[in-house]
Amino acid sequence: MIDREAVEKVAQLAKLKLRDDEVEVFSRQLSDILRFIEKLEELDTEDILPFYEMINTEAPLRDDIPKEGLTNDDALRNAPQKEDGFFVVPRVVSAE
Repeated sequence: MIDREAVEKVAQLAKLKLRDDEVEVFSRQLSDILRFIEKLEELDTEDILPFYEMINTEAPLRDDIPKEGLTNDDALRNAPQKEDGFFVVPRVVSAE
């Protein structure tokens, strides 16, 4: 059984705010999923090909034709913040 603490930890890592009733529901649902996976592991799949080998079609590709891109001014036109020709965004990596 997936306990309450595990659900809360996953929610924290995913930056989700869950109500108490949602934590209980997800705890039961995740436990059910894991039990189902355990049940699938009992199956003999020795002679079963993986799905990726069952499909012999190739993805359709288009010709790689270079086209003119946006100018710097066009790219920055709707930017909420810009400075010296660059987008200004919040820091996502520490400065250390």
